[in-house]
Amino acid sequence: MLSASPYILAEEVQPAAAPVAAEQTADDIQKVVIVSTGSRGAQRTLVDTPVPIDILSARELTKTGQSTLDKSLQFRVPSFNTVQTPVNDATSLLDPYEIRNMGPSRVLILINGKRKNSSSLIYTQTSPGRGESGADISAIPTDAIKRIEVLRDGASAQYGSDAIAGVVNIILKDASEGGSITARGGITHESDGEMGGLSLNKGIALGDQGFVNFTLDVSKTKLSNRPGIVDARGDASDFGATIKDVQAFLAIKPDAGNINGAPATEAAKALVNSRYDLADGVSLYGNAAYVHKKIDSFANYRTPYWRPTDYGLLHASGTPYLGYVPSFIGKLDDYNATGGVKFPLGGWNADVSLTYGGNEQEYGVSNSINRGMAADFASGASKVQSPTSFAAGGVKFEHYVFNGDVSKQITPTVSAYAGTELRHEKYQVLAGEEASYIKGGADSYAGNDPINSFPSSRSNYGVYGGATWDISDKWLIDGTGRYEKYTDFGSAFVWKASSRFKVSDSITLRGSASTGFRAPSLAQTFTQKAQYSFVAGAGIQVSGLVNNVSPEAAALTVPKLTAEKSNNITVGLGLKPDNDTSITIDYYHIKVKDRIVLGKEIKPVCTPPTGTVTPAMTAAYNACVAASPLDKVMVPKGLVSLSFFVNALTSITSGIDYVVSRKNIPFADGKLTLNLSGNYSLKNERDGAVNNPSLVANAGQSVLDATQEALMFTSRPKFKTIIGADWDYKDVNLSLNNTVFGPTYFHQAGLDSNLETAFKTKTVTDFALNYNLNKSTTLSFNVNNMFNVTPKWRIRAMNAAGQQILDSTARDAYGMTPAEVQSNLITFNGRYSMVTYDGSQFSQLGRSFAASLNYRF
Repeated sequence: MLSASPYILAEEVQPAAAPVAAEQTADDIQKVVIVSTGSRGAQRTLVDTPVPIDILSARELTKTGQSTLDKSLQFRVPSFNTVQTPVNDATSLLDPYEIRNMGPSRVLILINGKRKNSSSLIYTQTSPGRGESGADISAIPTDAIKRIEVLRDGASAQYGSDAIAGVVNIILKDASEGGSITARGGITHESDGEMGGLSLNKGIALGDQGFVNFTLDVSKTKLSNRPGIVDARGDASDFGATIKDVQAFLAIKPDAGNINGAPATEAAKALVNSRYDLADGVSLYGNAAYVHKKIDSFANYRTPYWRPTDYGLLHASGTPYLGYVPSFIGKLDDYNATGGVKFPLGGWNADVSLTYGGNEQEYGVSNSINRGMAADFASGASKVQSPTSFAAGGVKFEHYVFNGDVSKQITPTVSAYAGTELRHEKYQVLAGEEASYIKGGADSYAGNDPINSFPSSRSNYGVYGGATWDISDKWLIDGTGRYEKYTDFGSAFVWKASSRFKVSDSITLRGSASTGFRAPSLAQTFTQKAQYSFVAGAGIQVSGLVNNVSPEAAALTVPKLTAEKSNNITVGLGLKPDNDTSITIDYYHIKVKDRIVLGKEIKPVCTPPTGTVTPAMTAAYNACVAASPLDKVMVPKGLVSLSFFVNALTSITSGIDYVVSRKNIPFADGKLTLNLSGNYSLKNERDGAVNNPSLVANAGQSVLDATQEALMFTSRPKFKTIIGADWDYKDVNLSLNNTVFGPTYFHQAGLDSNLETAFKTKTVTDFALNYNLNKSTTLSFNVNNMFNVTPKWRIRAMNAAGQQILDSTARDAYGMTPAEVQSNLITFNGRYSMVTYDGSQFSQLGRSFAASLNYRF
């Protein structure tokens, strides 16, 4: 990676080759970036860099009381958002996150300045981040982190693919002595979600030349459950049951047995970071991490009026049959390692490294059956009975990355840098056992069929170069160009120019313009599967996802994927009235062309006959299928719908980030720090028409509908504001943070086109107390969401027709008004009453308590 540009995040900076005369050179600015910000009064945002950079100390992360890094960042970085969906199978292993509403795949994650491997999971359910994947930052143990550096600007010219929205660089601890042991625990206000963890961090000196710093972390979190009360009328309507039968079951299980919340999770993490200085200017460095995670979550409960029998496989003989709830068991292994050497080379500073990383996930289903196998056995058509637990397969991703970088201070005011990156990626869908996928597969999660399970790979190389010039002690400019070539889709050239002008010691103007790209991932190109999905008003149905290079995709005239291309502009102002006050305001505009999406489910044109079927009806249906290209692909496979990846649209995203900080305020014999930071989205929308394959367009359908657009553009907060106060008094630190989550707007599948779901603006308040019992021991206590705020939503009319639906008092055959029907559609009849099926802008778990004891030695 790059190590000399003034705003690029890096592990370490080599000393300049010559004295520097300018007031503030590129190297000086870079050193500011890498200075540890662990002191209590440190500024969190740099004022005089050409682009916006946030620096968060490890202490800032631990004070949030959150159990994982992604959740900590959500409550510290305004433009960073993540969501925990209520029931989404493998999504429970890794929640989707994003910067500036751009999705997880457009945020590049680095560890000590080197690219971290992506997750093997691609989100295929109806949730934010659908059709994308990102690196598993929740896998990084917090106690191994020295600081987090967040570059809020496009950086493809420096780092290549995935850096369209920004870069998160995780800097690891590098202490050569001492260490700490931390014990932590927590629980929610509902007395569930109990969490316990223990971590060890230790630094070891390697003589006077280096260090080894390692972290071990184990944790366990129990299930949290927040089901809603089910509407008997809606369930009777959806499943064709009588009200009496549904009410009889709901009298026993008012929530229909649904388990809706955060899954039980176990995790074991290990990380080591090291450096050894061989001679002047020559050093070896390396780091490695391994994480094993297991989650135990649940599918929607199979009620007895939905699944009339379990064929005697899941309930004890002689007991009444009350349905069953399949469980989903996910196991994740995430690993990465980097080794490198830094050395002088002909007057240049050189850095050569090799990185290996991977992510493997295995999925299992238990307390379920293969209903096709069970029915055949019951009828005598087969002698093979269905199992009740299944190994459903999984996914695996690996990459190898070679980096070679050089930098040099050419003159006192000019520095140059260049380098190359070679990367090889491998992706594989892992097959499940036969019973998990034949005859409909395991009920709730069909396993991976071997015909869809095969390895794929690709390679790419990139070269870049650039220079930074201090034109004067006030004006700095930087320019970078990069050429990248992939073996599977072609090449790209991107560039970036940025500048900073110091109007005075207290006022800085800054801006950047750049182009970028994001290569289609191997998962987007090659994933092919059958999956269960909730269809509003119709329960759970099976949908097919065909990969982009399959015969089926070719038959539907689906073009092969190409890279996304972006144009980024950032303009900002930095103010520093005094040493204790900093203010930054930045406007950004991001245009992404050929944006890759996982399209909505395309359905057959022909409707199969129902009721008393005559030969003429069958003949007419067969003739319709023969004349429809869509139906010829889907009907023989028994698919009620089919989706695929496609370069579907152009998007425009713009907004404003701001950070205001005032420290060292005298207050009650202590020192007070006040922070105000936020993100406001001005525009996040599709630009122009949808690029539909011709056969899909000719059939009057589209890969993008209101639900897909809502997931991409309006399902994240319109704005987010963080208002914080931090008070230090002797051995006590108190902090109070209010996070305001702005409104979001959904249009769930099945919701009338004249309506939308609006999640209301809510403020979540977090309190933290840190008390130094002595020089080596700190006790911490957190109350997160102390006022027990939970998501609230309402159905909103978009026009007069929508208002008529909401105002109507007419009732259907089940006694529901049109408004009640719509509400039941998007909550699965009340099962997801707080967040709806697709999630919300913050967690539904409410108030939680956490405590930790840290002993330093």
